[in-house]
Amino acid sequence: MKLNENIRYSPEVAEAILNDRPVIALESTIISHGMPYPQNVETARRCEETARSFGAVPATCAIIGGRLCAGLTGEQLEHLGRSGLAVTKASRRDMGVIAARGGDGALTVAGTMIAAKLAGIRVFATGGIGGVHRGAAETMDISADLDELGRTSVAVVCAGAKSILDIGLTLEYLETKGVPVIGYGTDEMPAFYTRSSGFGVDYRMDTPEEIARAINEKARLGIEGGTLIVNPVPEKYSMDKDRIDAVIDAAVKKANALGVKGKKITPFLLAEIKDVTGGESLETNIALVLNNVELAAKIACAL
Repeated sequence: MKLNENIRYSPEVAEAILNDRPVIALESTIISHGMPYPQNVETARRCEETARSFGAVPATCAIIGGRLCAGLTGEQLEHLGRSGLAVTKASRRDMGVIAARGGDGALTVAGTMIAAKLAGIRVFATGGIGGVHRGAAETMDISADLDELGRTSVAVVCAGAKSILDIGLTLEYLETKGVPVIGYGTDEMPAFYTRSSGFGVDYRMDTPEEIARAINEKARLGIEGGTLIVNPVPEKYSMDKDRIDAVIDAAVKKANALGVKGKKITPFLLAEIKDVTGGESLETNIALVLNNVELAAKIACAL
């Protein structure tokens, strides 16, 4: 495969793609907007190390100095982590403007899917996808991640939809967009912090090889669009569902009272949940991301 001249590849990622070696994309919003410093940078580095340990080359994706990057240096990871919320959270609508201005952008799930597709990367590991927000019937707040999954042919490994969302409506929206939801070793949609949500998946698959075959067949048939692989948080780190649901409900009410909306809502809720749970939610967040990176690497190797 040829390299895309519009992408700035790290030497490691470029060599892997040119030689058809397994590569997985990693997002950068989790670094700047998903966790506090220094845990964000430490987690980003652990994700890269985990990918390599399971046979895949990590390509953390971001916009740096106006250039779309697949694979970041240690200094760039540190910059994103230290800068935090000062780095623009970049989805499809933002990427061209940030590039034109020569700015930096932390890529969302949707943004990373676009970068991965352009770079020639087929698998992407993240924490949890965005989705239909609670109260969306009035606010119309629906994450661009869902439309991107319907249009961009990248397989996304996650721990389900973030439990701050309306998971039932998120699954309905994914069905409308023609996105298959595959449960890895589970019949139930995980809810990020917990292994269960009360909602089922479309298909259960128990091995990375089976998932890889489904991805390959979809591509062979010429069917565009992503595949969503949901991977429950390890049992050891799964939080009590009733407890975390109560915390999330309180955080949503606080956000509504303060008028927090749009791009600010998810970072606000995650920070609120972390504070209320005494950091337990952050520990769960880190564990599930690493778990997803491991599965994504195995799928990339099977592909």
